[in-house]
Amino acid sequence: MKNSFIPSIASIPVNSSSCIILKFGTGVLATPGGCAIDKAQFRRIAAEIAAIMKQGISCIMVSSGAIAAGVHTLGLDARPADQAGKQACAAVGQPALMEAYAKYFSRHGITTAQLLLTHEDIYTEQRRHNAQATLKRLLASPHVLPVINENDSVAVEELKLGDNDELSAEVAIMMKARLLILVTSSDGLREKKNKARIPLVTDLAEVFCHVTPEKGEHSTGGMMTKLQAVAAATAAGIETFIVDGRKPKQITKALAGDDVGTRFLSCVAPQE
Repeated sequence: MKNSFIPSIASIPVNSSSCIILKFGTGVLATPGGCAIDKAQFRRIAAEIAAIMKQGISCIMVSSGAIAAGVHTLGLDARPADQAGKQACAAVGQPALMEAYAKYFSRHGITTAQLLLTHEDIYTEQRRHNAQATLKRLLASPHVLPVINENDSVAVEELKLGDNDELSAEVAIMMKARLLILVTSSDGLREKKNKARIPLVTDLAEVFCHVTPEKGEHSTGGMMTKLQAVAAATAAGIETFIVDGRKPKQITKALAGDDVGTRFLSCVAPQE
């Protein structure tokens, strides 16, 4: 089913200065148990994003998964429960995470670029300017995909709060993105009582009642932090989707106007 208010990929100008932000959570990128990255997922995700980029759409990826990669690299039986252990896994796992992205995207002629950010890099004016300028320069090359992760070895926001949800919204606002897509292990927002998927949200305040404390096994934020990210993005005029990253081509279908996940309308009217 088509949503007439979503433009198709083909309608976006090749040289458009706007970009889309794609946020991938640990539940989408890790194997069951969260102790290694899921290579099959990386292979499929790389193919799908590369196909979008080759149609002239600039993408920025905000990726979790460093801790899961670090657990595997260190040969641990389980994810550490303590903060220092998680940060150590992130320090070891981040290079492994980027190595996987580089491997699978290179098969499609895409070069990945790593940026490790903290919230201070967004909120501090000079750091924000530097990050923004770097991302703009990277996006000037159509075959380059910036991959952002919170600097988990020194910051604790993702470890405690939101699995990069908030960071992805901050990046979307900073870059004046045209769309934010939260790729997660949930097929959008569901009604609390009957679990029916909510395809479209026009008033965010009306759907917070459907949030439950349930979250993925290795998610740090659950649906609440996703809706908080949605609130920030839509208030800035950025339409947002929550889609199921375990289902194929959800990003492509969202861009084509298909009925997938949950779409959240912008709170700001588009400029003529």
